[in-house]
Amino acid sequence: MSKKILLFMLMLIPCAMGWSANGASDTNPRVSIFSTTVDWSAVTGLPWQQFRGKFVGQDKSLVKQGLVLYYLDSFPCYGEADSVRVWLSPNGKMSGHLRLVCVHKPETISFSWRNATEDALDSVSTGILTCPVSGNSDFTIDITKCERGKDWKEYK
Repeated sequence: MSKKILLFMLMLIPCAMGWSANGASDTNPRVSIFSTTVDWSAVTGLPWQQFRGKFVGQDKSLVKQGLVLYYLDSFPCYGEADSVRVWLSPNGKMSGHLRLVCVHKPETISFSWRNATEDALDSVSTGILTCPVSGNSDFTIDITKCERGKDWKEYK
């Protein structure tokens, strides 16, 4: 008798896993987001340094009515939580600031981007933009030298 109960319970586990809380089959898996961040200073032995970025140059075909940039963390830098969103206006004005903590100065940095006015609500970005960096602790990003990568919809 106990074997039958055990077999019955084992058969129920896969069935229960296939149903969501509302009783319907779940076609989109639920993703749990958690940090996989490594302390690059600890693993490289290099000290942390702070870098500030400023933008120069005009690329009206990219900026249009305004350009919202979000820094994408990648080795050797992390973005400071309050300093990874920047808005660039068509006339070169910058709103927000870019402050990174790095184990060495990056040669290039990447942003997710979208065109929007300064007061527009945050929304899904368009794609990736990779930019060369020049200068030292206050580095410069020439927006005319940035390369537009794929749009997110192309990453299927």
